[in-house]
Amino acid sequence: MRNLVTGATGLVGMHVVLDLLINNEDVKATYTKNSNFDFIDNLFSFYNKKNLLKKIEWVEMDIEDVTKIYHEINNIDHVFHCAAIVSFSKKQRKKMQNINIKGTANIVNACLENKVKKLGFISSVAAIGRKGNNSYSEKNSWVKSSDNSYYAISKHKAENEIWRGIQEGLNAVIINPGIIIGPSNWHRSSTSLFKKIYSGLSYFPKGSNGFVDVRDVSRSIIELVNSSISSERYIVVSENLSYQSVFKIIAENLKVKAPHKIASKNLLSLAWRLEAVKCFLTRKNPQITRETVKTSIQKNNYQNEKIKKQIDYKFNSIENAIENTAKYILEFK
Repeated sequence: MRNLVTGATGLVGMHVVLDLLINNEDVKATYTKNSNFDFIDNLFSFYNKKNLLKKIEWVEMDIEDVTKIYHEINNIDHVFHCAAIVSFSKKQRKKMQNINIKGTANIVNACLENKVKKLGFISSVAAIGRKGNNSYSEKNSWVKSSDNSYYAISKHKAENEIWRGIQEGLNAVIINPGIIIGPSNWHRSSTSLFKKIYSGLSYFPKGSNGFVDVRDVSRSIIELVNSSISSERYIVVSENLSYQSVFKIIAENLKVKAPHKIASKNLLSLAWRLEAVKCFLTRKNPQITRETVKTSIQKNNYQNEKIKKQIDYKFNSIENAIENTAKYILEFK
């Protein structure tokens, strides 16, 4: 099979590329002019698979460049759409609209035009929609709510593009991962949490969320794309855990003191306001926002029975995911 992976230099995309290569499949991997290739060398070295790097066909592709997308998807069997902007900064909203929504529409249209056999889309549990503290399954319908971040809205609208493509004849499947734990540049993505704890983070929020190993995200989407399943979406969450317990396991694996103080709602409100002022002065994107604070105090529970029953999928534990990530960070930080 000829596979194309968008966002191939990111946490999920690179693991999808790696697993496809391990399966002895042909891979065309996309990157942008801002991509960092140091992470790729480190990741393949970490998994003792550096010999596979030479098998990747790299192509520079802007997700907004319709002509380039159509050209690169020509003669491709399977597309794994991993490219996305994950941000809770107001300054990034236009970029999320262009990449997460319009970019996905471009991929869908190119897949339809080139008669791609199947598209696998990496969405997010955020796209299911949130309203208060609830338990969620694939049966949940999107509900407009102030609890939904703009990132969530962008992923929901991106999913709508996939469903539109399905209505037009596209063979596609969607997965909705929770918070993804995996080896990556610890200045980016969810892996930055490891850096904060390593640097002496004292506080933890009182909420809970769904977490998943990046290796499960990669393996599940590949298994679904290679299956006869179509027009379905699956929550990909290994365990629902409190932030306190996750922070503690991270600290233990990094061999540092665990955060031990509860971050009150007032403290968190002060934190995002101070962060906003700092970022206004430095022109940097905030690490804490009103949206991330709101999410951190919610107690969200995501059900994973559908994927476990339909393809007999067995998840790695989050403890194992954290152990794997911490080992990578201590080696390559």
